[in-house]
Amino acid sequence: MHNYLFLPQPTLSARPTPRPVRRCLHRVSAASPTVAAPRRETDPKKRIVITGMGIVSVFGNDVDKYYNSLLEGENGIDTIDRFDISTFPTKFAGQIRNFSTEGYIDGKSDRRLDNCWRYGIVSGKKALENAGLGLQTEAFKKLNKERAGVLLGTGVGGMGAFSDGIEALVGKGVRKMSPFFIPYIITNMGSALIGIDIGFMGPNYSISTACATSNYCFHAAANHIRRGESDIILAGGTDAVIVPCGMGGFSACRALSTRNDDPKTASRPWDIDRDGFVMGEGAGALVMESLEHAMKRDAPIIAEYLGGGVTCDAYHMTEPRSDGLGVSSCIKQSLENAGVAPEEVNYINPHATSTPLGDLAEVNAIKKVFKNTSEIKMNGTKSMIGHCLGAAGALEAIATIKAITTGWLHPTINQFNIEPSVEIDTVPNKKKQHEVNVAISNSFGFGGHNSVVVFAPFKP
Repeated sequence: MHNYLFLPQPTLSARPTPRPVRRCLHRVSAASPTVAAPRRETDPKKRIVITGMGIVSVFGNDVDKYYNSLLEGENGIDTIDRFDISTFPTKFAGQIRNFSTEGYIDGKSDRRLDNCWRYGIVSGKKALENAGLGLQTEAFKKLNKERAGVLLGTGVGGMGAFSDGIEALVGKGVRKMSPFFIPYIITNMGSALIGIDIGFMGPNYSISTACATSNYCFHAAANHIRRGESDIILAGGTDAVIVPCGMGGFSACRALSTRNDDPKTASRPWDIDRDGFVMGEGAGALVMESLEHAMKRDAPIIAEYLGGGVTCDAYHMTEPRSDGLGVSSCIKQSLENAGVAPEEVNYINPHATSTPLGDLAEVNAIKKVFKNTSEIKMNGTKSMIGHCLGAAGALEAIATIKAITTGWLHPTINQFNIEPSVEIDTVPNKKKQHEVNVAISNSFGFGGHNSVVVFAPFKP
């Protein structure tokens, strides 16, 4: 998440405290004539392809609708109406409305589950459907479930269930607490519930690295496949903290924008007048599998995952390093893991949360790695949907992959007065056509967790 918070630090060391979007499968995009083709993994057992995507977002639960909304610069930020927000410093967010789990979660479970898990389960099952693996299909029934895994991460877990449980304990006593209190707050439960529901018996766990979570899950999933431990993994992230204790907690640590008079312009990455991030919520999931496995089942191949990297700032609980060293080393690590030269990258989906320190620290890191940024474009997805915490990387990975398959980049909205030091094209306020050669997607989290993943058009 990397924000501009000023929390007391433990004294453990001497460190300072457009047109309709069409699904495009097997798209082969010509690389820029001045850029060499990526030096990719050639072993079909180790090449990782994306065969399905699923989403729950402020713009709905359909990937194409989500990306069309982004392309048109729609704004998903509005006043919170889920609970009484009148006394809170921040009164707006990217709140999901009219969400339905029909067809994906049974009625009894749906009534009990925290939104975090409801969003995650629906996005995961929709990703499987998108991959031709609906639960009633022959393709799904033929899967070797012992070599199929689930890595659904979350930055926070079941905060709604936690809040309700504490309210019951304090107000009515321990006997009024739900027996589901513990199961529905622990962070591993999203992966567990999906695994139980669909029968995947391979690697199954949750990673929780704050807002870097989803990319960590993609990186770990790819490693399981490349080591030969799995054929296919459902990976992504989910979070739902637009509840009183969530909004109150992030307000208390001065993370959120307080632009209550004009909430739709509050999320403004790189703008001089940015004043904090806007809370969002949702979930996203990718079906990742080896090229060999995908080809054997004649799967629809959407894009290729080339590699990723994870590092730590080792600096501060909430502030980023101003020199961007942890981030720049993570970008370099991801490119090395992917077999990609910096010159091959021409699109970045950045973390870009709209915080005073975080936005510029990331730009500084990007400039360290990419000496010539004239051909690079980057856009802030959070300007329209807010910051979805542990789900942010998944929602942005989907936006990155759609940019690859459609050839269109969504705008960064609310670009009124961009910082002079941001010398990269931020696709301000209007979508642009752009043939993506290699793309990276950045996610960073409280604690100094950094994660970068690399995607490219699939080329047989």
